[in-house]
Amino acid sequence: MQRKSAFITSFLLGSALFACQILADENHSGATALTLEELAVGSHRSATNIARNEFRHPVETLQFFGLRADMTVIEILPSTGWYTEIVAPFVRDHGKYYAAHFSPNASASYMPPNLQAFEEKITADPELYGKITVRHLNPPHEVAIAPAASADLAMTFRNVHNWIMAGQEHEFFAAFYAALKPGGVLGVVEHRAKPDAGMDVMRTTGYVTEQYVIEVATAAGFELVDKSEINANPKDSTVHPEGVWTLAPNYRLGDVDRAKYAAIGESDRMTLKFVKPAK
Repeated sequence: MQRKSAFITSFLLGSALFACQILADENHSGATALTLEELAVGSHRSATNIARNEFRHPVETLQFFGLRADMTVIEILPSTGWYTEIVAPFVRDHGKYYAAHFSPNASASYMPPNLQAFEEKITADPELYGKITVRHLNPPHEVAIAPAASADLAMTFRNVHNWIMAGQEHEFFAAFYAALKPGGVLGVVEHRAKPDAGMDVMRTTGYVTEQYVIEVATAAGFELVDKSEINANPKDSTVHPEGVWTLAPNYRLGDVDRAKYAAIGESDRMTLKFVKPAK
């Protein structure tokens, strides 16, 4: 009887310890246990950033690109970290996040301070963001944004026009190709120009044709596998006095016709999914 009682006590104690361990693991998982939907509206995000979900559709976009919590992910030029607030906590415990950010040696004056602000943001809350690896992307000098052929997914949001303006779009896409493993995915969101827009438009307005993005990606070795209208905005004519910066959130014209441009919302955008062919 005593032996049976001791066994029951031992069993119950072991079960309790096991349950406590599960709870501890769940608590340790923290933000990673949250879904993309929960992270997109999480308390760690500002009201301003959350409000932009309406135009950026982060959950649908990340799902379209195939993001999973166990992936090695590269966010290309994350700027202030709008998408970082969602992606980094999501992959924190089971994946790996690389931020391919500006270089402290960049020639443009705004780039080093932007990098510094990003680093301060992620180091201020290591429990939320985990071990983010910051790499510098500054072609042709700094292009190793992750170990070669190591990443499952690389993503860039509204950056391609800047590379075109700098005449470096091919160098940037080559860097993404080198970092992705065979079968890895490159996701691109970009302001979309009308199909007949020329390079003069793409170099000055912030809008880029889908065909040109596909052309540049293909030249780097990628294959287009899918496209989505998740981030389309039919209200955007793409013809504005100050290009894409006429619209929210920049409003470069200030109060001039502000209501008109606010009614349009953010830009019309392409959402493209490429793959690095498996060898």
